[in-house]
Amino acid sequence: QVQLVESGGGLVQPGGSLRLSCAASGFSLDGYAMGWFRQAPGKEREGVACIAYYDDSTAYIDPVKGRFTISRDNAKNTVYLLMNSLKSEDTAVYFCATQCIQNGYKNWGQGTQVTVSS
Repeated sequence: QVQLVESGGGLVQPGGSLRLSCAASGFSLDGYAMGWFRQAPGKEREGVACIAYYDDSTAYIDPVKGRFTISRDNAKNTVYLLMNSLKSEDTAVYFCATQCIQNGYKNWGQGTQVTVSS
C-alpha cells in the first residue's frame, strides 16, 4: 500500500523546536520532489517547504525562511522538517506530499498537529 505517514507534531512553547517526519511505505521516495504543507484553522492549506529529487535543493515560503529546514534520508525513506524558533502563527496541521505544489494532489495523509502556545 502506497502511503505517507506524518509524525512528530505536538505542543511546544513559542521559540521552541520540533522535527516532523514523513515516512513512506509501499514505494521509494527517491526520485520524487517532496513538499511539506500546512493548514491552519480557518485557512487554506499552503506549501511550506520543498526539496528537489535531483540535487536536494530546497525552497521555503518567506515566513519560515531561516527557521525551518527540509531534508531527506532516502535510506530511511523519510523526509524531515526541522522547525526552530516556532511562533504561534506556525500552529497548523502539517502534511507531506510527493510534489511541491498541491494542485491536483489527492493522496493527503492524516497530517500531524503542531500547536505553538505558551
